[in-house]
Amino acid sequence: MFFKTSKKPKPAPATDSAMHEVPGCVIPEAPARRIRRQPISPKELVHGILHGDRIVLARAITLIESARHDDRALAEEIIEACLPHAGDSIRVGITGVPGAGKSSLIEALGHMLTERRQKLAVLAVDPSSTLSGGSILGDKTRMTELSRSDLAFIRPSPSRGTLGGVAQRTREVMILCEAAGFRNVLIETVGVGQSETAVRNMVDFFLLVAISGAGDELQGIKRGVMEIADLVAVNKADGDNLQPAEFARSQITNALHFFPASPSGWIPKAQTCSASTGAGVAELWETILEHSKHTRANGWRDFVRREQMRTAMRSAIEEELRNRFESTPGIPERMKELDHSVVTGKITPFAAARELLNLYSLKK
Repeated sequence: MFFKTSKKPKPAPATDSAMHEVPGCVIPEAPARRIRRQPISPKELVHGILHGDRIVLARAITLIESARHDDRALAEEIIEACLPHAGDSIRVGITGVPGAGKSSLIEALGHMLTERRQKLAVLAVDPSSTLSGGSILGDKTRMTELSRSDLAFIRPSPSRGTLGGVAQRTREVMILCEAAGFRNVLIETVGVGQSETAVRNMVDFFLLVAISGAGDELQGIKRGVMEIADLVAVNKADGDNLQPAEFARSQITNALHFFPASPSGWIPKAQTCSASTGAGVAELWETILEHSKHTRANGWRDFVRREQMRTAMRSAIEEELRNRFESTPGIPERMKELDHSVVTGKITPFAAARELLNLYSLKK
């Protein structure tokens, strides 16, 4: 007896899953085609930035943060075109001890500003791994509500080993955000450390976020950061923690009196707030506005901005010199050899550096 053989089953139509199950076998799905973005000229990027296009702004920032040498000339062209349209904003640097709630406080400030129909840019710097060089860049996940607002732009960037709690291109990214119409720029640093004071060289106002109940509050904050703080905000002042937060605020206020007076004439303050309940958040922003009014009136803001541009120029010189030095033929190879000699004690670091610099001079 013969049996009629049935036709082989046809593969199931393509779906979003990685594999399709078919009786008797597994057929891998063809890889999805990548949609390549159309190239965009620097002129188009600048036009999009000046018209507040957040997608174009994000693409321009990616170009600026690129480590490729070819992208640097394009990035500088964009920055120079945007610079005349930047500067009219309040620049606030925010740092704090780990767990102080910097991101939560920024989101609370952001909600308050967007409710007032004000545009806000948050430049959040994430620490890079010293082993892999990677960063989590999780600030958008911590500011989920704020990231949905059309008036807010949140950009996490890796620190990539840059000291001072800021990313290498934070200053340039800030210029693009201002040119795009963001009149409030908040820079969240990686956290309190010995080198966190570098953020002071690119902002108008420095906010230090602290908490109570974490041991000795004053010992937990570096003196160098306390000396440059315009405002210390004791966060999480709610519930059972309200009284300890007020006590911490009192301690910090007393400590601030022992620091040298600010040349701007501003008297640093300490206030309590709660990012979770919103208590004291509006008062924090009022203090920032008060500082802005004070420093604009006496000319200190303009003076500081000029000094910051001078610092930016010198930083650019140092970076370019380092790049030229490391890309000079013969230098990388000799540096590797001297690295081994230094770690094995055959030559001092100073003698090795002198030899490399002499070699660089001869090459030039």
